[in-house]
Amino acid sequence: MAKRSHIVFVILLDLFLFSLSANAFVLVIDPGHGGNDEGSKGKKGMEKNINLAVGKLVGQYIASEHPDVKIVYTRTQDVFIGLDERAEIANRAKANLFISIHANSVEDKKKYAYVEGAEVYTLGTARNAENFEVAKRENSVMFLEDNYEQKYEGFNPDLPESYVIFRLMQNAYTEQSNDFASMVQNELVKTANRGDRGVKQAGYLVLRKSTMPRILIELDFLSNPKAENYLLSQEGQKSLARSISNAFTEYKKEFDRKEKNSTGDNPVQKPSESLSDKKQLPAPADSLSRQPEPATPVAPETIYKIQILASSKQLPADSPELKGYKADYYVEGGYYKYTCGESASRKEINKLRKKIAADFKDAFIIAFENGVKVPINK
Repeated sequence: MAKRSHIVFVILLDLFLFSLSANAFVLVIDPGHGGNDEGSKGKKGMEKNINLAVGKLVGQYIASEHPDVKIVYTRTQDVFIGLDERAEIANRAKANLFISIHANSVEDKKKYAYVEGAEVYTLGTARNAENFEVAKRENSVMFLEDNYEQKYEGFNPDLPESYVIFRLMQNAYTEQSNDFASMVQNELVKTANRGDRGVKQAGYLVLRKSTMPRILIELDFLSNPKAENYLLSQEGQKSLARSISNAFTEYKKEFDRKEKNSTGDNPVQKPSESLSDKKQLPAPADSLSRQPEPATPVAPETIYKIQILASSKQLPADSPELKGYKADYYVEGGYYKYTCGESASRKEINKLRKKIAADFKDAFIIAFENGVKVPINK
């Protein structure tokens, strides 16, 4: 009975998260670590508690200033949440933005005790040993999870060669992630008066499966006594949260401007000509090309397609992001959203989706009527 109740709760939670994201900007705030994962430790405090305190304040500030924004937390208590599960929470909520909040540290506290400052990361390959060490420390949380070898497909955070996969994971959200990371970093320096350690890239597992613009913030160094006092103080936590909130306001303003310019009140649907003939999908058996008789009224026909990715810019025909597929696109929310295949049969399009999933793991089905996107279950 308890297991059935848990399943019902998960289904209701997913439905609730979907309803939140249907008509609103959805922000996911991820306070790093938690539970038996303490994160970095200073002389007085633990990273997990700082992350949670700042994360909640960020949510409070944004909620009070942006009533149109729906806020989802990966955790609101001192509990352990796996790295992939944090990303899945954001994906299920269909989030528009993902913010993971952390505090930094150094291993050799005697030699580097007074290193300080904030830095913001986007997904990519660490370009120096220092960035690699930060990513390695954050990713080592995976060892606390059950079945971590299968879940993370043999990834070893201690081996540099494991991070080669992140070179292939630059996607449609790279530009937006970098833009927002710069906004946050500027605010942390200006508003919170933190040292400027810049915007960087590293291979963070918590970012790899999030299908939206996403960043990871290192607020300051717990290994630095002065910075630790600041991180533990109410004044410091409020200032840090205000910095992130201010950056969000700037990002949201730009997001709304682009959406208004691109779509007006209604999303613009703009199918294109096929981009590439390199990899042709098999034509579904019941794809329709017939046109209704001019004088015969007919009900709108639902055509299903498979969305494979979204980009802030129109992609060239030979873009490596398309992986050789013949693709169309439509424009929605300021993004070019690319699709492969089409059919009037839900069964046939699902077969195609399974084939495409080998190359686009997060591909999903969408529906159109008379060239206009409609809810999939309409």
